[in-house]
Amino acid sequence: MSWIVVAPFALWAAVRLSGFEPDWPWVPVVAYTPYAALATVVSGLLALLLRRRAAGTVALVAVLALAPVLLPRTLADGNPAAKGPVLRVLAANLLVGRADTAELMGLVTRLKPDVLALQEFTPDAMRRLDDAGLRTVLPHAVTRPLAGVGGSAVYARHPLTAGQMIKIGGFGQARAWLKHPGGARIEIVSVHPCAPKRIGRQPCWQSGLEALPRGDGALRVLAGDFNATLDHLPMRDLLAAGYRDAADVMGRGYVTTWPQNGSVTTWPPSGSLVKLPGVAIDHVLADSRMAVRAFEVLSLDDTDHRPVFAELRLP
Repeated sequence: MSWIVVAPFALWAAVRLSGFEPDWPWVPVVAYTPYAALATVVSGLLALLLRRRAAGTVALVAVLALAPVLLPRTLADGNPAAKGPVLRVLAANLLVGRADTAELMGLVTRLKPDVLALQEFTPDAMRRLDDAGLRTVLPHAVTRPLAGVGGSAVYARHPLTAGQMIKIGGFGQARAWLKHPGGARIEIVSVHPCAPKRIGRQPCWQSGLEALPRGDGALRVLAGDFNATLDHLPMRDLLAAGYRDAADVMGRGYVTTWPQNGSVTTWPPSGSLVKLPGVAIDHVLADSRMAVRAFEVLSLDDTDHRPVFAELRLP
């Protein structure tokens, strides 16, 4: 009985650490690796209580193997010696444009972001935000509204130049170059690849993440709904290419962002709901030359994602 409990979590740890990422259902499941690690601890203790030493030892080895990749997310990292101006970034998934406009405007007013990255940005959401005065506060914008989930936008306090939108599988990721008054030029990407929630979506999801810019020396910030945690291989590759996750840097890597209300619709038209544990799939990734001064996970009514906010210092 102890092996029945221990073996699945030991296999989980082996696949997570292997550098290989199978297709569905592993891609959505691996997001729950922190929960699997806790379950491995429990299964190992159970095996030891039952005097199943071999199974307990395997569980212990699995936990120790996962510890170096999981524990650092609870610890604040150091920062590079960045002495440039501050860049404040807010990102929010609007749930097909349904998110509460007044509450989003309240966040903009309170946090005073230099950049606002929006996903699932619809024409109706753009109209409501315009009517609410968003362009008065953030007068510069690169907007790519679409009906459904594929639209995105970048709003900013400082001048923007539009970049070529990344569009894969109907999901758009708006790109814009921001000219900061301090002289820096920073590319901002409103991130939203396909969600790998069913079989056959992994190529679309992976391509959306692999298409994100990297590696040419330009300063960049990627912000939004990545549909990926730090345990997904494309995210780990992205970080290795010269980005840092703001939540991880601040020791808040386990603060969950989705689902905000703890449940999701599983299969229309029945509309049945299933409770899911939260995961951190909304991120602000900053160029590794930037210092991260603050990170916060917020709340926003009428959307299933929690917005994320980061304060960065440019080099």
